[in-house]
Amino acid sequence: MDIKLFREIIQEREYVETISQGEWAEGIDSCCQKEIDILSEDVDSTIEFLKNDCLAKDFVWISEIIEDLEEKTRSQALIDCYKSLTAKFSAECKTYCIEESVKNAEAILKESKNGEKK
Repeated sequence: MDIKLFREIIQEREYVETISQGEWAEGIDSCCQKEIDILSEDVDSTIEFLKNDCLAKDFVWISEIIEDLEEKTRSQALIDCYKSLTAKFSAECKTYCIEESVKNAEAILKESKNGEKK
């Protein structure tokens, strides 16, 4: 995973948030898609990033795309990693309701596994 590129995308996302004054704006979807693309490209390296290099503000921005990322990767290992980060970044989780996003991602994985069994 290209951490430098990821952080550039986060900076772009922060900029769009600032100029849009908290409103959903052009550019947000693009930033979110770029995040999903880079984080889903190599799940193992993404997990390494999350475990070793992820900052609280990185996790906050990732939290808005956790469900979409899970939809694309179908990775239990990512969900497990998110869960460990909720303990590490508990204050941010409370502020941004990140645990709910993790639960929703878990439900997506469970539904996909149930769909495969049919």
